[in-house]
Amino acid sequence: MIRPNTQPQFPTQNYLNREIGLLAFNRRVLAQATDERVPLLERLRFLCIVSSNLDEFFEVRMAGIKEQVKAKAQAISNDGMTAKEAFRQVSTEARAIVTEQYQHLNEVILPALEAEGIRFLRRTKWNEAQREWIRNYFIHEMVPVLTPIGLDPSHPFPKVLNKSLNFAVELEGKDAFGRSSDAAIVQAPRVLPRVIKLPEELAGCAHGFVFLSSILHEFVGELFTGMTVLGCYQFRATRNSDLFVDEEEVTNLRTKLQGELPHRHFGDAVRLEVANNCSQAMTDFLLAQFGLSAADLYRVNGPVNLVRLMQVPDWVDRPDLKFADFVPGLPKAVGKGMNIFDSIRRSDILLHHPYQSFAPVIELLNQAAKDPQVVAIKMTVYRTGTDSVLMTSLISAAKSGKEVTVVVELMARFDEEANISWATKLEEVGAHVVYGVVGYKTHAKALLIVRREDSGLVRYAHLGTGNYHPRTARLYSDFGLMTCNEEITHDVSEVFKQLTGLGKARTLKHLWQAPFTLQPNVVAGIRAEAEAAKAGGKGLIVAKMNSLLEPEVINALYEASQAGVSIDLIVRGVCALRPGVPGLSENIRVRSIIGRFLEHHRIFYFYAGGNEHVYLSSADWMDRNFFKRIELAFPILDPKLKKRVITEGLKFYLADNQQGWDMNSQGVYQRRRSSRAKQHNAQGELMVTLGGG
Repeated sequence: MIRPNTQPQFPTQNYLNREIGLLAFNRRVLAQATDERVPLLERLRFLCIVSSNLDEFFEVRMAGIKEQVKAKAQAISNDGMTAKEAFRQVSTEARAIVTEQYQHLNEVILPALEAEGIRFLRRTKWNEAQREWIRNYFIHEMVPVLTPIGLDPSHPFPKVLNKSLNFAVELEGKDAFGRSSDAAIVQAPRVLPRVIKLPEELAGCAHGFVFLSSILHEFVGELFTGMTVLGCYQFRATRNSDLFVDEEEVTNLRTKLQGELPHRHFGDAVRLEVANNCSQAMTDFLLAQFGLSAADLYRVNGPVNLVRLMQVPDWVDRPDLKFADFVPGLPKAVGKGMNIFDSIRRSDILLHHPYQSFAPVIELLNQAAKDPQVVAIKMTVYRTGTDSVLMTSLISAAKSGKEVTVVVELMARFDEEANISWATKLEEVGAHVVYGVVGYKTHAKALLIVRREDSGLVRYAHLGTGNYHPRTARLYSDFGLMTCNEEITHDVSEVFKQLTGLGKARTLKHLWQAPFTLQPNVVAGIRAEAEAAKAGGKGLIVAKMNSLLEPEVINALYEASQAGVSIDLIVRGVCALRPGVPGLSENIRVRSIIGRFLEHHRIFYFYAGGNEHVYLSSADWMDRNFFKRIELAFPILDPKLKKRVITEGLKFYLADNQQGWDMNSQGVYQRRRSSRAKQHNAQGELMVTLGGG
């Protein structure tokens, strides 16, 4: 399907801005850090997550806005904003979030940690013993890897890596060669930890830490012997990290990507973060070096990179200040030592991660690699990590002579390098490695196993809403389906044929596939509910996803609401639809769930006259998912499993009045709290219901 020239059919004020919506999501994450019900070290972790999210926001979304401004683009987005207007609004909101983030860190989190014996020692408070230990650390662990660069005609401003920690030093005096440079740059190598743990007897508390930046500030003068340090200031530049690869023009995508990846670290700067004590003269100098304006400057009261504090909770052995350990459950059908193919033949198996273990997926591939009856394995790879047992099993299967075909998405943002590495290793052992379809990212999550049995060749499939990534499967909520249903596995086989070969797309019996049938079928499902409501029947839609942006789907939802369809949307991140607008969307409710786990599964429910059609998908309702990616949505046909998806994936979340946020008609989110009603926490209840205890 070619992407239609869809234009919003309603006034622009009925669509919300994507970037503002992403920042609103980060406000909800920041609220986790301010929630006293969340364990203290987890609150610190949420603060770090906000910083990580904002980094990617600037690297991708803000970079895109700035490119439009630079190109003097006159296009107006669905919400009616020009690029310049969006840049102003987004900058204001981003700066407000950063200010609140650091204020909460300094005024609440750090004092609370200190009260628990977890201290970050400021250099103005070091005693003599601490200072001596820290100076020794500086001399022996830092100086050998530091390269101070004095700025003069023979030493221009150095290349600064994306998001790296650097220090601008103001100097006075002459060096050994009689040079009188008044500035220098010290880059902190990434091999140096940003937080250093002191021995307990020196720290005066159970867990004492010192920021790398504090150490360098204190002893930076020792790098410039005989000169006077007038000031030392942290700074950090965030760069445009999109890769510019014209897939239509390249003959070898992997080779081209390998050549482009190093340049990601040196894209155009989009943001400059400096310590709030940085002098105006140095600030202006740095902005000029990066080609930025004052609108791109973010002054912070603390370390310029809070992401590196993410490790601190792991270093502190205080279970009472963290989320309680959780052991995922293991369904009886896939218990240890069982033949997983026998289990799947008996009935479809539904796994709900992270509440249920990802181990059965690993075991399925492991058994397939070792089973002499398995003749072929086909799998899509989007994100799997640098150290993957799944990839190891595929390599083992290929070594044993099985037909192994892997569709590796090389353009999975920020995972390109890992995927190139796996592609190389797989090719070396004889696996067939393909890179999907030019111009379309392969985002579908599918595994197909062909096994020779008494009845002939039998196909087994695993379809999921999340990546084949064991680590994120412990943190993200996702569904996975194991099945040997002949019609579904036939559909999966057809999809792999499309991805590896050539030819027109064949009609699939059960699967909805982007870019062909997924968006039209979603729209058709919405319109069918509208027709049912118009005819006096019941119209009901419940959908859960990460993002909702595609205009035609939003228009169909507005029309369904006007027809009387009851619509509940559970959207974790950005939602461009306005709910609760009289005459437009008064029958639509939008909520977001933010908690211990990242909500990631996509679920589409249509009442369908009581037949209750339920689909799970790898796709959000976004333009890119519908029209620029290979995506799948698959039905849950088993009545028991369908009931589970409705209960665990939808009803639990609709009832949540502890971690839920409701969006009002202005696009503003308000925390769902009810002191009168029974308390419901979807994630907590699922841990109890499905966990292994």
